Amino acid sequence: MSRASNSSGGEGGGNTSRRSWPVLLVVVCAQMLIWLDTSVLNVAVTTLADPVDGLGATPAELEWVASAYTLVFAGALFAGGALADRFGPRTTLLAGLGLFGAASGAGAFVSSPGWLIVARAVMGAGSALLMPATLSVIVQSTPEEKRTRAIAIWSSSSGLGVAVGPVVGGALLSNFWWGSVFLVNVPIVALCMAGVAVVVPELKAPRRRQLDLPGLALSVAGLGGIVYGIIELGNGRTWYGAHVLLPLLLGGASLTAFVAAQRRSPAPSLDVRLFRQPGFAAGSVVLLIAFMALAGHLFYAAFYLQGPRGLSPSDAGLVMIAAAIGIVLGSQASPAMSRRLTARWTVAAGVLATAVTYVAYAWLDGGTPIRLIVALLGIQGFGMGLVGTPVTAVMMSGVPPHLAGAGSALNSVTRQVGGTLGVALAGSILSGVYRSRMSDVTELPSSVRELSPSAAEQAGTSAEAARALAGSLRLPELATTADRAFLDAMYAATLSIAALALVGFAVAVVGLRTRPASPEPRGAVPSKAGSA
Repeated sequence: MSRASNSSGGEGGGNTSRRSWPVLLVVVCAQMLIWLDTSVLNVAVTTLADPVDGLGATPAELEWVASAYTLVFAGALFAGGALADRFGPRTTLLAGLGLFGAASGAGAFVSSPGWLIVARAVMGAGSALLMPATLSVIVQSTPEEKRTRAIAIWSSSSGLGVAVGPVVGGALLSNFWWGSVFLVNVPIVALCMAGVAVVVPELKAPRRRQLDLPGLALSVAGLGGIVYGIIELGNGRTWYGAHVLLPLLLGGASLTAFVAAQRRSPAPSLDVRLFRQPGFAAGSVVLLIAFMALAGHLFYAAFYLQGPRGLSPSDAGLVMIAAAIGIVLGSQASPAMSRRLTARWTVAAGVLATAVTYVAYAWLDGGTPIRLIVALLGIQGFGMGLVGTPVTAVMMSGVPPHLAGAGSALNSVTRQVGGTLGVALAGSILSGVYRSRMSDVTELPSSVRELSPSAAEQAGTSAEAARALAGSLRLPELATTADRAFLDAMYAATLSIAALALVGFAVAVVGLRTRPASPEPRGAVPSKAGSA
């Protein structure tokens, strides 16, 4: 196997050029697996909350099922990037796929939400090895003139994964038990591992990077503290209570210590000097906000479609394909739009489009026509597609080949941190507002007010629990009340998400004026970058 020594693929650049497209296909399949699993979970959350057909998970446990994955994913991505640079992306790809597949198989047969959370965390560790290696392979093995298109295909693979996930998940949940949505990953992992072993060359960097274990520990502790505090706030805790304030303070302190340690480290996981470039810093903020808003939106949209809107898991999955198709189309359109409008205005237009769709959700109810929901999801997906590729190209344009793994890890960690915080924020708002509405006895029908304390507590936990209780007690008024409380909670969440997206729009307009000049990471030779 040849080693990469330059941006065009190293020694034997012509051979690398000929092999770049088969390699890209395999790498995209591995990348798609991550997003397929995420979108499958969006369809499965309602089933997991069901005490009969699922695990009876509470809203807080469901948030942790999602957040445990993204939290470990985000926290370990820096280490994954360093491992890709140290041992080569092919090796870390195989290791990540193996770990992801093993955890998926184990998670399919757990008997409690707690063990599912553990399995999801291990899956996140596997993904942390996977994702930086995929982009590192593309950057190192693809000729420079083809790299932007390759990155666009890599970015749009997320849309394909999001598209396939709900359909596969809905079909599985309609015919098998909930664990099948995790077990399906195992044969896909096997195919990906075979492809990596056959066509992906070893592309080791000229120098071997050291692992930053203290930095990894600080980043995981910081993100974990912040996410834990946000989730606990939505579970009825006061913001100044120990369960909320202490984790937030510890998380903030850990992240501050992480940044300080990276500034002093001779071999940092995160080279903070990259953020001195306005385009790089602004791109990171836009990615963080865009994925924070998207993940939060998909979290409550899944509950809405299968709750007040009354769709089955398979039908909800089919509806959500619209967002995935939009992401693919937007990703493919973004290079041409960037050449015509510049990356700045392409990204700004995409973020603004998503903000409009988030606002529109404040007018949806149980009778909203499906075609309107499909249109909103399609526009939202297209907007997200316009964001990912230009921002990724801008951020990666100044990263030298020997730090491609670390640079791609930073790009990926921004997305995953945003997703983690988005789920925590949306889930916290949903849970908090829902509990508030269900505890206001003046707004409840008399038949609901007469429930026993234990039944009332169960109904106040989540809308899914309330609907299950309404079915067993033959009390349709309870289901109607729960749906109304959920819609109020969704309105609060979606308007908050829309406000967040508007902040991202402002950052894109103000900050994405040029591509970053050479970030000059430690020991690197400066590289050139054009205007955006």
